[in-house]
Amino acid sequence: MATLQQLYAILEAVADRVEMHQNIGEQRDNWNTLLLNSINMMTLTATTMAGVSAAIGGGALGLKLASTVLFLSATGMLVLMNKIQPSQLVEEQRNATRLFKQLGNQIKTLVAVGSPTQDDVNEAMEKVLALDKAYPLPLLGVMLEKFPENLQPAVWWPTHKSKHFNGEVESNNGWTKELEMEMREVVEVIKRKDSEDYERLGNKALKINKVLAKSGPLLTGIAALAMGSSNGAWAAIMAAGAGALASTVNTFEHGGQVGMVFEMYRNNAGFFKLVQESIESTLDESDVGRRENGELFEMKVALQLGRSLSEMRDVAKKSRYCRVEGSPIDEFASKLF
Repeated sequence: MATLQQLYAILEAVADRVEMHQNIGEQRDNWNTLLLNSINMMTLTATTMAGVSAAIGGGALGLKLASTVLFLSATGMLVLMNKIQPSQLVEEQRNATRLFKQLGNQIKTLVAVGSPTQDDVNEAMEKVLALDKAYPLPLLGVMLEKFPENLQPAVWWPTHKSKHFNGEVESNNGWTKELEMEMREVVEVIKRKDSEDYERLGNKALKINKVLAKSGPLLTGIAALAMGSSNGAWAAIMAAGAGALASTVNTFEHGGQVGMVFEMYRNNAGFFKLVQESIESTLDESDVGRRENGELFEMKVALQLGRSLSEMRDVAKKSRYCRVEGSPIDEFASKLF
């Protein structure tokens, strides 16, 4: 009874976190829209003033002053927006919401059809804490790094441990040598194809985002300096051009949600790392009686990867053939996901 009470308490905490992440995700989506529109409006207004100033010879002091103030304000707001990357924050909350819902469903299933033990309670607690660490709610102090050196797959699960599955089991518990070989080949395909591809694409998105994040404030800063440093028409023309480019860059970065794309690749890479670690930790358990049932485990992996059992077995066979023959896997097997 105490075990069930603990699981229900964890389930309540998970439901509360789902609600919090949903609400904060909506709030940060509003941030992205409002900041993008506000900064673009300020930049385009200042650009228009610079253009009018250039048209009348650059001598309108009021236009120059107003344009300079707007460019400087846009620069400060752009620096802040590029620092926190609202579209990426929104994607973090979307993923956190989905994963907490998934954890809640797992706990409900365990309560409904399983015989929960204290180990299950401890595991559920560890999963909640791992998710809290992977997707923090506050911005100050614990916000995830938005511009790392390289993409690091998201990790939202605790360290895999050998888990004993209770109940009567067959002599081989659904495991065969062929199934073990199949699972090892699935891991190889994930390593050589899926994880590598998502990390490569994620690093490209990261580089693009870094360039855009630096370019926007730089262009508005140049425009502000041009408007404030000279009375000539050419300075106003330069400011108008820089302002127009800054608005374009800002729209591409935040309207196109490049930060969200990077976060999506980071989470996809994390998903394949989770599948890989799950398979490896299961195969590392030498006692098949302590593993999850082999047939059930194979079905779960196939569902996670979006493949039928026959398709996954076929991919594993082709991967093994490629390694034996020394041929590129691309010639025989497509990506798993």
